[in-house]
Amino acid sequence: MCQDPTRRALILTAFATGACLASSRSSVAEEDLPGSNERPQKADILVFAEGDRAGEVIKPQDLKAGGPPARAWPKDPKTSVVRKGSRLNEVVVVKLDPAELDEETRSRAAGGVVAYSVICVHTGCPITAWVKAAGGDKDVFKCVCHNSEFDPRQSGQVVFGPAPRRLPALPLAAEDGPLTVAAAFVGKVGAQQAR
Repeated sequence: MCQDPTRRALILTAFATGACLASSRSSVAEEDLPGSNERPQKADILVFAEGDRAGEVIKPQDLKAGGPPARAWPKDPKTSVVRKGSRLNEVVVVKLDPAELDEETRSRAAGGVVAYSVICVHTGCPITAWVKAAGGDKDVFKCVCHNSEFDPRQSGQVVFGPAPRRLPALPLAAEDGPLTVAAAFVGKVGAQQAR
């Protein structure tokens, strides 16, 4: 038995540190897998990025019409690598009424489900809110950092705030199953260049 409180504290700290390092190694190892930093590829499947269903494949029926949106990562169906090695790969998906989508948006949607980069094009904060538009009655994506709002029905166009351009869209497909990536992002992902 260890009666020395200083020695006991050191031993407990060492065990705790070892457990913490082992835990962080497994998480870092997952993000360092080959392909985890690559941008979404055609035929990647989308998986939930957070919550009770994190890592599960997303099907159109998993999303409630009209929102709320879900955050997602692309996953390589061949290697099962989730492309979460770069925050630029995360997308926000929402199921909308196809009749409300403009022609361009509808061409990239899968049964009314649309996907956009979760990274605001203003300063790179994540899109975190689904709220009534400042100038209307429809729900829109909102970056609460500087209050930029984006309409997912109109190709991610800026409808309020300082964002300089629309959110990059990720074209989707869904054929009797999960949501899949149909093509590369339309538009540059990430914040505007510093001047």
